[in-house]
Amino acid sequence: MRFEVVTLFPELVASVGRCGVVGRAVERGAVQLGTTDPRDFAADPHRTVDDRPYGGGPGMVMKVEPLRSAIRAARAQLPPGSRTVVLSPQGRVFDQRVAQEYAALPGLLLVAGRYEGIDERVVRMEADETLTVGDYVLSGGEIPAMLVVDVVARLLPGVLGDEASAAEDSFSDGLLDCPHYTRPEEVDGLRVPGVLLSGDHAAIRRWRLKQALGRTWQLRPDLLAGRTLSAEEQGLLAEYIADRATGGAD
Repeated sequence: MRFEVVTLFPELVASVGRCGVVGRAVERGAVQLGTTDPRDFAADPHRTVDDRPYGGGPGMVMKVEPLRSAIRAARAQLPPGSRTVVLSPQGRVFDQRVAQEYAALPGLLLVAGRYEGIDERVVRMEADETLTVGDYVLSGGEIPAMLVVDVVARLLPGVLGDEASAAEDSFSDGLLDCPHYTRPEEVDGLRVPGVLLSGDHAAIRRWRLKQALGRTWQLRPDLLAGRTLSAEEQGLLAEYIADRATGGAD
């Protein structure tokens, strides 16, 4: 899959393609990541990409001409069927479901705004949709774009060393992940739960599902509100809640 990001800080966005999971995917050719700088399409010697907002007010707004040209140049690098997404607080919320939707695309163009935002006409003319990564204020769309690249790339074939890893991540099935442990078996009196040492794969699967349900119930009950639990899940969650009430083992 190919990602293209329109940004005033290409060196920042490019860094996500040099590190960790995404970096290794780029090296193997499973992921391609390109950047386009609107300054390269500015018409003046100062490479101006912003101007004062009509109607007054603080800050500056990214201009139509250089940004639109950058978006169109970046789009030309992508295969047919790709999507153009503007990162914006007004967009739909990015989550694992949206990431899975994007992972099925041949390419994704992400537009990172700066200053007070971008001229609304660019959104209307060039974007397929707008997207937000959360209800907070950032200096620009670069970090959200990098986040989207990282999350979507993990879902692509050949990116993770173990294909089961993505399926077991938090949110992949609408639940938070279960706790994880590694050696040694005891640290400062805290021991690894015995079931994980038992070798009983059925019991381990049941324990992990119970913990995932319980953690979600405690920390993100909103996720359970939109989920229909199976009979097994209902029973395991009831066990978890009863254990918490009595102070019993996990």
